[in-house]
Amino acid sequence: MLTLSVLKNAVRTSKGRSHTSLYRMSCIKPQTPVANDQQTYYTEVHGLQSIAPLVSSVEETPEPIPTTVKGNIPTWIRGSLLRNGPGKFEFGNQIFNHWFDGMALMHRFQIEDGQVTYRSRFLRSDSYKQNSERNRIMVSEFGTLALPDPCKNIFQRFLSRFEMKPTDNASVSFVKYKGDYYVSTETNFMHIVDPETLKSKQKVDWSKFIAVNGATAHPHTDPDGTVYNMGNSYGSKGAFYNIIRVPPEREGPEDTLEGAKILCSIVPYNKSKPSYYHSFGMSENYVVFIEQPIKMDLFKIMTSRLRGKALSEGIYWDPNQETIFHLIDKQTGKESPVKYYAKALSTFHQINAFEQDGFLMLDMCCSDNGQAINNYLIQNMRQSGEALNEVYNTMSRSFPRRFVLPLNITDTALEQNLNTRPNSTATAVCFTKNQVYCTFEDLHGNDLKDYGGLEFPHINYSQYNTKPYRYFYGCGFRNLVGDSLIKMDLESKKFKVWCQPDLYPSEPVFISTPNSVEEDDGVILSVVITPNEDKSTFLLVLDAKTFEELGRAEVPVNIPYGFHGVFNTII
Repeated sequence: MLTLSVLKNAVRTSKGRSHTSLYRMSCIKPQTPVANDQQTYYTEVHGLQSIAPLVSSVEETPEPIPTTVKGNIPTWIRGSLLRNGPGKFEFGNQIFNHWFDGMALMHRFQIEDGQVTYRSRFLRSDSYKQNSERNRIMVSEFGTLALPDPCKNIFQRFLSRFEMKPTDNASVSFVKYKGDYYVSTETNFMHIVDPETLKSKQKVDWSKFIAVNGATAHPHTDPDGTVYNMGNSYGSKGAFYNIIRVPPEREGPEDTLEGAKILCSIVPYNKSKPSYYHSFGMSENYVVFIEQPIKMDLFKIMTSRLRGKALSEGIYWDPNQETIFHLIDKQTGKESPVKYYAKALSTFHQINAFEQDGFLMLDMCCSDNGQAINNYLIQNMRQSGEALNEVYNTMSRSFPRRFVLPLNITDTALEQNLNTRPNSTATAVCFTKNQVYCTFEDLHGNDLKDYGGLEFPHINYSQYNTKPYRYFYGCGFRNLVGDSLIKMDLESKKFKVWCQPDLYPSEPVFISTPNSVEEDDGVILSVVITPNEDKSTFLLVLDAKTFEELGRAEVPVNIPYGFHGVFNTII
């Protein structure tokens, strides 16, 4: 452990050095091996099962069909699990390059009186309709550049290379604003969807209400229904990260995003190369934005079509840049002058954030390398044998970690570890009043490495979001997609696992038992699929306390591996 005198000396000799060098000198003994030491930190895997059928196109099931229930599905569960994800990966003889590019397929598992019905429907986005009409890829996606239409003349094809039309293929998640369900991605377009029929009702453009060029598919909601989100804006003054606030009240029957406001605009560390982000954190009083070293080269992105490249070509990992945590007061909209720095890391999903005893605890799934986003190419996910093993073993795993951010910093607190929480190994060393350098603590034991880390985290959101909590749930990743369900106990850092050979469960969704008192009193829902058998999907129901199976509803159709969803309760 570094002594206080060493830390003081580091401060005295740090003038002119980058934040990264300051961080490296300030780190009290890190809790994990260095990012490049993957051979010692990650378990290498061989003999992986091919998951190609899990990322293959399927047909939609627009009318409800019955399922076969085995075991017992509690009768108190009344509502529908709504899920979203890619379901069509080619048009004609053209195949999308990236997993994120597949056309949005929405799913609905209706649960009532211990029985389940299933239906699915492709989102009738403009992208889907244009591709279907011409039976070719007409609209560019994240990793796929649509080639100029051969039916156009040479001049028209040349001009089309200058067009930048964002896709409205909202394939990431279901989100809720003012009582309406939307399907969303990360562009400025969302679609309002009927949660019963899954029919698209209205296309909504964020930029018609506020000056943003997109928003995340992972907003956060306060108890009063106020929704917070984030979106970038690009203009003559460069790029900005914007905190968005959407009021809970409707202004009229046709209201969509009316009343949405930009709460705060954050200046990027590099305006021409802002960070990519998939989500953000939120505590009771703060929005927490994680500016990570996954960078977007705006010049490359803006000229991608002209250069004949996909948008993904402009996104890269810069391990020499630090991670910066920005705190924004939800009431005033003011950004805290204090910046919290950490070594380079990447994160897609936060678990929870809460304030306690003058600290803000930020829990998230993160890894030491941000190149994974470019590894989820369709050709990689359809590999088998040693080729699949190599893809998996060269990817950094994601693990649950906690950063402890001190909120009350005084001049007397400089040059020392401000994290005084008992039994916490995270550090927060303050070199100036506005610069705090942090290391994390693991929210797991070494045994989680054997399950490939954890992603797709979920908590008892309705009761414990922004509050101290004990449990969270996620998928273990011993393949390119989740192959186990995990329940983590933060008090013991031990976990329970549901795992069966050749079965691949999706993101776990927690539903509380009516009038529940204990945090884990409820069930976990997860859609489970397999590459081994045709039409063998099922909806799994686990007891959230014991993590034992209560029942399953077998669906006689194929479903691809999806992303995110929500539970729509029938009142």
